[in-house]
Amino acid sequence: METSEFKEIVAAVRRLVREDVVPREDEIEREDEIPADLRRKAVEMGLFGYTLPEEFGGLAASLTEDVHLAFEFGYTTPAFRSMFGTNNGIAGKVLADAGTPEQQAAWLPRLADGAVASFALTEPEAGSDPSGLSTKAVRDGEDWVISGAKRFITNAPLADLFVVFARTAPGSPDSQGTRGISVFLVDATLPGVSVGPRDHKMGQFGAWSAEVFFDSVRVPRNALVGETEGAGFGVAMKSLVRGRVHIAALCVGMAQRLLEESVAYARVNRQGGTPIGQFQLVQAMLAEIQTGVYAGRAMVLQAARGYDSGADRRIGPAAAKLYCSEMVDRAADLAVQIHGGMGYMRGTPVERMYRDARLFRIYEGTSEIQKLILGRALVKDGAASATGAVGR
Repeated sequence: METSEFKEIVAAVRRLVREDVVPREDEIEREDEIPADLRRKAVEMGLFGYTLPEEFGGLAASLTEDVHLAFEFGYTTPAFRSMFGTNNGIAGKVLADAGTPEQQAAWLPRLADGAVASFALTEPEAGSDPSGLSTKAVRDGEDWVISGAKRFITNAPLADLFVVFARTAPGSPDSQGTRGISVFLVDATLPGVSVGPRDHKMGQFGAWSAEVFFDSVRVPRNALVGETEGAGFGVAMKSLVRGRVHIAALCVGMAQRLLEESVAYARVNRQGGTPIGQFQLVQAMLAEIQTGVYAGRAMVLQAARGYDSGADRRIGPAAAKLYCSEMVDRAADLAVQIHGGMGYMRGTPVERMYRDARLFRIYEGTSEIQKLILGRALVKDGAASATGAVGR
């Protein structure tokens, strides 16, 4: 996109978030869903496909452009972005990057127009580490038959398409650990596909997730993404790496909101007749949140540029996701402390964000996984090699 065009899109998204979504956060929290009129506005603005190719109705946003939008999405309830996040990230990008032309033509225009794709990877014993994946796909004539169950699948109750990771040739020596994992496009209306009750989570109300069951689901041969067997692990990791930078940007957006809520509270609320913002301890907490926002934003932008250029698709995304998801948790904790007793009361934005923020340390690979990625790279390549690509 041209710079001026993209700036207009960011400005429009900011207006939508702050003028339409923020005032209805309590409603979204109470009803545990995004109002239909907000969903329509998101579709009309092109948010269901802003990273998808232009020829299929998307906006083809780069990751650097994506994170600028994510800074704005992060400012409000995560449920708003979750509504279309899988289309533009871990599910839709699998199809856009690895699908055949026929697969892309069949699904990408629908996603850009408001259909929902869901990324079905996680299982009870296969979360951040897919090596324990047990869902299987076996050949039966010209078809594949998929059997298994997935857990914590974002947007599952709304999904039109499941991007399903399954082990082909189960039991074979070539299908152990991360080998032998393939990815399939499964229409949510097919016989044998069922979705469990919505998960009851600590936070992020309005962002639905659930278990998904595949009971001998028959899909045609061309449902195999890219028509390439055994490529699923690489496809998943590529999608997750990109998603880590996006999640980090959401964390920065939320931290910015936490800062603004805390500054506003500190300036007008008093203790012993003195605005609490005049107390050095409160000023120190505000300064810590502000520093985290600055550092996180810089890390995200650098990681996104490194990803887009191809210079670094490992260290920068892992470091940004690790730092920003931990940073926003700390910012939420400080914001609640600044608000005192009011910070612990339901209906206060910082109380809601305190609960919402915790999940970011799990999404797209836990903090512990990011530490393993970074630590292994440092031991293998040395500090200069591991960080050099990011610094250039």
